[in-house]
Amino acid sequence: MIIGIIGGGQLGMMICQSAKLKGHKTICLDPNPLCSAAKYCDKVIVGSFNDVNKLKELGSLVDVLTYEFENIDANNLTYINEHFNLKAGTLPLYLSQNRLREKANALKCGLRPVPYFKVLTEADLIEGIKQLGLPVIYKTTTLGYDGHGQYFIKDMNDINKVKLASEGILEKYLPFDYECSIIMIRDKNKIVSLPISKNIHKNGILDLSIVTKEEEIFKEIKEASYNFMIKSNIYGILCIEYFVKGNDFYFNEMAPRPHNSGHYSIEGCSLSQYDLLVDYLTENELEEPVLKYDTIMKNILSEDYDKLVLFKNKENVYIHDYYKIELKPRRKMAHITFTNLTYKDYQNKYQKIFEGEGNE
Repeated sequence: MIIGIIGGGQLGMMICQSAKLKGHKTICLDPNPLCSAAKYCDKVIVGSFNDVNKLKELGSLVDVLTYEFENIDANNLTYINEHFNLKAGTLPLYLSQNRLREKANALKCGLRPVPYFKVLTEADLIEGIKQLGLPVIYKTTTLGYDGHGQYFIKDMNDINKVKLASEGILEKYLPFDYECSIIMIRDKNKIVSLPISKNIHKNGILDLSIVTKEEEIFKEIKEASYNFMIKSNIYGILCIEYFVKGNDFYFNEMAPRPHNSGHYSIEGCSLSQYDLLVDYLTENELEEPVLKYDTIMKNILSEDYDKLVLFKNKENVYIHDYYKIELKPRRKMAHITFTNLTYKDYQNKYQKIFEGEGNE
């Protein structure tokens, strides 16, 4: 089959890698002819994600379509869904493109979001703080990712630094124990999922995903997530991020695409999130992935890109370069997966390399 991917970034690249191993071809649409996926796909259509003519061209050349990121014009995608085989449809994207809509749906379908308040004006911001109590986090409802458009408000003086979008959301700050994410794939017959990862962020960007023995609460999270996917009528791939506090868990956000926290699955599991997505797209029977080792994934941003050389040819260490030409501040350039390694071992053996305290 020929799989069309809207987007040619690192997620698209890894979809292409899995598809190639399974004997399928891929065509990507991306404005950059030298995008990450260009090294592995069979063709790059160069153009805007929101150019309906380019989307039509992509649709006409492939058997099935998917997307690797959320920021696609909804009207254009609706047209594509009506005329081509966008297998997961537009509903998952519609729900995830707006934080207010996303949280309202989570609540309706059995999950508990952190208390939140809609913000259109500065008066709304002040009223939201009054109702939720400090500290709070202001976020744009659309287009925000990796900490963009977000402001932590710990006291009333912090209001001055907030740049209000046309629509925003105020969330109560939860002093959680840890964050975690589950990645699920659903077809017409069943749902399968990767082992749940614990995630550590730095400055709003995922730094580490840690996967080891299952916590007791993960069974509840898995059941609630499966029920949510069914009640929401979502098919295809879906990642849900949660905050865990004691014996409680709170919905943070969802993404209807492969997710950064699932990169570990390429080496850490019997099947990766990309394998499972390709199986879904090509109507191959879904199998439940199995964790093979304790596994840690480390994001490599521009600031640490030159450190990749320190990890070459090491046992149980796997480098995934995204082949991005331009080094922009805080840009994701690569990731490293460490297998058969606990978090404590990672801290002892590798953490200092990324803290500017010398080499291994």
